[in-house]
Amino acid sequence: MKKYLAEFFGTFWLVFGGCGSAIFAAAFPELGIGFVGVAFAFGLTVLTMAYAVGHISGGHFNPAVSVGLLVGGRFDKKDFVPYVIAQVIGAIAAAAVLYLIASGKAGFDATASGFASNGYGEHSPNGYSLVSALVAEIVLTAFFLIILGATDERAPKGFAPIAIGLGLTLIHLISIPITNTSVNPARSTGVAIFQGTWALEQLWLFWVAPIVGAIIGAIIYKVMGCTCGCCKSAK
Repeated sequence: MKKYLAEFFGTFWLVFGGCGSAIFAAAFPELGIGFVGVAFAFGLTVLTMAYAVGHISGGHFNPAVSVGLLVGGRFDKKDFVPYVIAQVIGAIAAAAVLYLIASGKAGFDATASGFASNGYGEHSPNGYSLVSALVAEIVLTAFFLIILGATDERAPKGFAPIAIGLGLTLIHLISIPITNTSVNPARSTGVAIFQGTWALEQLWLFWVAPIVGAIIGAIIYKVMGCTCGCCKSAK
């Protein structure tokens, strides 16, 4: 149960900090943090919670990461469904708190504002197509599986959260204009529920693409990181 609670709170913080920065601070008059600030906010949420509770649950905070670690042989399959449930509930809870806070401002409308939801086509921040969104989310999630390398027993100890947090920051710097950046089905689900219209209709892509990307990333790392006798001989 401690592991599942850690995943709940970790995902809650990711959505509250990352999406909250997009909702409240990205375009704040004159002092807005913009895309760069939002990108760093997402990276910092993962970095801080990886240090805070990563030793309890492994610090997934993302169903796609759980899929990748499962494929990569780093995760017990009996924990997979409870982890995903905890992550999705954490994301929804964070989105609910964000909605409650945002509703305190006159004129707030989650449907019209988008509520930091992910989208493609007319709902992409810069008008990118479904194909563009699909490719971007697959490729970027595959590279986000640097988690496998950063947490490998052969990697430098104690630095994994920094590599993962900075990796997520870079991913957001690339793709906020394309999809508003998902690479995380739980993050997409939480805010889509409160946006309530087009975000729910397009949510399928932000489950399918990150999961496909995570599987690809895990397979690539398994090949590159293999330490069996045959692989050592080939090297």
